[in-house]
Amino acid sequence: MADPVLLWLRRDLRLADQPALVAAVAAGGPVVPVYVLDDETPRHRRMGEASRWWLHHSLASLDAELRARGSRLVLRRGRCDAVLAALAAETGAREVHAIAHYEPWWRNAEKAVAQRLALHLHDGNYLARPGTVLTGAGTPYKIYTPFWRALAERMPPAEPLPAPSRVPGPERWPQGDALVDWRLLPTAPDWATGFGAEWTPGEAGAEARLDAFAADAGRYEARRNLPSSEGTSRLSPHLHFGEISPGQVWHRVASVPGSAAFLGELGWRDYAQNLILQLPDYGTRNGRARYDALPWRNGAEARADLRAWRQGRTGYPIVDAGMRQLWATGWMHNRVRMIAASFLVKHLLIDWREGEQWFWDTLVDADYAQNATNWQWSAGSGVDANLFVRIMAPLTQSAKFDAGGYIRRWVPELAGLPDEAIHDPGHGREQRPGGYPPPIIGHAEGRARALAAHATLK
Repeated sequence: MADPVLLWLRRDLRLADQPALVAAVAAGGPVVPVYVLDDETPRHRRMGEASRWWLHHSLASLDAELRARGSRLVLRRGRCDAVLAALAAETGAREVHAIAHYEPWWRNAEKAVAQRLALHLHDGNYLARPGTVLTGAGTPYKIYTPFWRALAERMPPAEPLPAPSRVPGPERWPQGDALVDWRLLPTAPDWATGFGAEWTPGEAGAEARLDAFAADAGRYEARRNLPSSEGTSRLSPHLHFGEISPGQVWHRVASVPGSAAFLGELGWRDYAQNLILQLPDYGTRNGRARYDALPWRNGAEARADLRAWRQGRTGYPIVDAGMRQLWATGWMHNRVRMIAASFLVKHLLIDWREGEQWFWDTLVDADYAQNATNWQWSAGSGVDANLFVRIMAPLTQSAKFDAGGYIRRWVPELAGLPDEAIHDPGHGREQRPGGYPPPIIGHAEGRARALAAHATLK
């Protein structure tokens, strides 16, 4: 029998369309699937708390799926290169199969593993391998629209690979950690009590979510900006954790009339990953250096405003609804993400990195590339971004996108207000029911302050 091989799993927690798994099985020997909880290699990019909740349930689901095929998931904790080397010594494995990752810390980890073992990397988390969609001059794109045109010309992606019916295991399984001992779930307090009603982590949950969305994907363009509707796919955390591949999603949705806008969002996911391949520190450094001089607010008043934004107490119903949805469910509607981000950066003149870090900790779909790209788009500091001087008006946005039902759900103090009042329920505290606060700053005042700060860059 051939030597055992290790299957190194990270954000690719699925069995279908899993090229690393297929290659490992094809090697002909026992396969040892392993997930390493490595909080050392990412350093300050340690996985956020909401993502850890998701990870717990996703790993439990994957282990069950593997056991149904005669295998199991081995859990270990520590630096990936050291853990995999030790596991290889225990099992007699010499080779590791894995899907390639492109975050800077994972690229470093892959180099470290490759120095110890024969590492075979496979594509599978993106529509096209990051770094291969190039301009006519052979250089990477920095602007989304031409990138998407070039990527679309290479579509469709390859047909998804079926999940193996059996995954051969070793005669003696190496010891692994108990998932519960990792303490990924919050307990004191359990702030994730609302997550379970919203999400079913795991491959089966991802497939069910795709089934539900594919039947209605043709209406995505018309409904995606309406927070009160269920017009978005809600596939983002499943895609982030690799419980389903973008290729699987593409092949289910592309044939649906009217799905082009959604396919473009899949393309944005590839675009963001290509950006961080070029700019690994995009999550902390402005894409446009001139924004290094922007005079962000600091001090006690700014910190108080940041707390109010985090808690959904800004006095702007659409912003507060989004921030409360985020805390309760680990997710926020995309249109509201843009409104909330713009409000923090421009109305409150608080550094976009504060918002990026909050989203990193509280989103179940916290993706380094997309989080950085989206925040820099909102801040105007990105290489392809909305102009800083284009300042979203939250009250106007709320009415334009019919957010009344959304506000009533997440800001229950305002649930009794009629449609004409709920977006802007007056400016005095006495006019606002249930102790809902007045606006933390007026729109005109916040806009003027932001424009004045931006003018200093000239």
